[in-house]
Amino acid sequence: MKITRLAGVAALLAAGVTQAQAQDVKLTGVLIEFWQTQMLDSNLRNNATATAGASKYYGLDSRFQENTFAVKRAEIYLNGKITDDVSWNLMFDPNNSTSSVGNNVLHDAVITWNAGNGFTVKAGQFKMPTTYEATMVAATNILFFERNQINRVFGDKRDRGVWGIYSWGDAKAWNGKINLAVSNGTTDDGSAGKNNDLNAQKDWTTRVEFAYGPEHKFGAYYREGVTNLKDATSNNASAWVTAGYVSAAQIKDNKDKTTLMGAYYAFDNATWHASAEFATGLLGRRYPTLFAAATTNPLREHLDQKFQGFVADGAYKMGRHWFTARYDMMNYNSGDDWYTATSPYKPTAGGDYSPKYTEVTVGYNLLFNPAKYSAGKLKLDYVHRSKNFLAPRAGQTGEQGGDSLVASVMIGF
Repeated sequence: MKITRLAGVAALLAAGVTQAQAQDVKLTGVLIEFWQTQMLDSNLRNNATATAGASKYYGLDSRFQENTFAVKRAEIYLNGKITDDVSWNLMFDPNNSTSSVGNNVLHDAVITWNAGNGFTVKAGQFKMPTTYEATMVAATNILFFERNQINRVFGDKRDRGVWGIYSWGDAKAWNGKINLAVSNGTTDDGSAGKNNDLNAQKDWTTRVEFAYGPEHKFGAYYREGVTNLKDATSNNASAWVTAGYVSAAQIKDNKDKTTLMGAYYAFDNATWHASAEFATGLLGRRYPTLFAAATTNPLREHLDQKFQGFVADGAYKMGRHWFTARYDMMNYNSGDDWYTATSPYKPTAGGDYSPKYTEVTVGYNLLFNPAKYSAGKLKLDYVHRSKNFLAPRAGQTGEQGGDSLVASVMIGF
């Protein structure tokens, strides 16, 4: 039913624009990705999430908790031109569902104006210009079954706003871009940014990009915002106030300030690929202390709690056979800050559930068309995770986690 509705909307849109004599209305791409996940440790099915404060930070996809077949993506891309300078694009995924907090089917809805002299303006719903893999590498081109932690947690979400770009240089030599965007700042709420704003406060994002030919890319980015709640309707987390850690005024003044700052480098040629990215910032509204309804418990352990992440990956290419590896680390309390007398991550019952998680992935990609990586491939990935996000069952001792084997079949055009 959902696919039928969207197909009908797309057909009407295409027909209406054609009647208006617009130019080049196109179905520009389809991406289908199918997963098979295999547990390599029954802890993923049977063990509960850790009872310490760390459990809320590691988002284990439910598809890894059983052996399952899953449709990961079914993305459809449309675009068109109104004039030589004004164009639009839509991307939606009928595999996703709608919810009470937002429309998860529609991902991108963008109007683009090429103003000339290197200047471009975009308006609509899109990913903000931040992390490298989530915003500069198409889903058809990622090396592994899924993006790394920095990108899937912080970069792979949409927001609504306006984005200005200034580009310069030669594509075969030095070139670059300066990006500046202003957006609602709802990226970290339950709608993943696909929602209108609730207050007058906005997020600001900037990124500088450099490249030397097609082989070298590097840059840096920064994003800053605060709560999406109105001052008049926000309620502070009273547990901190009651315990005397901070005052209600301090929580209100902090406004769940949220930042993301990072840098990246990527190298790619016919034989090798290598990239690395570092990011840090304030958790802020991602784990808020301000709420629309009265509450007693903040969702982080310190008002100024910081995260820090690092990822490095690489590939060796032998025609249609690619061999890949990735080291991926994310620490959700890099300053080891909390208000309590003892660590909230080390309960008296034992164990260390500090919210620092590593994933080491090794893989093999079989390309269906050796001349075009994005056209389709089979990926086999072994995912080794750190063991501090699941609590032992009765009778078990030590920290518990679990590894996975993932097979991904992807077709795109």
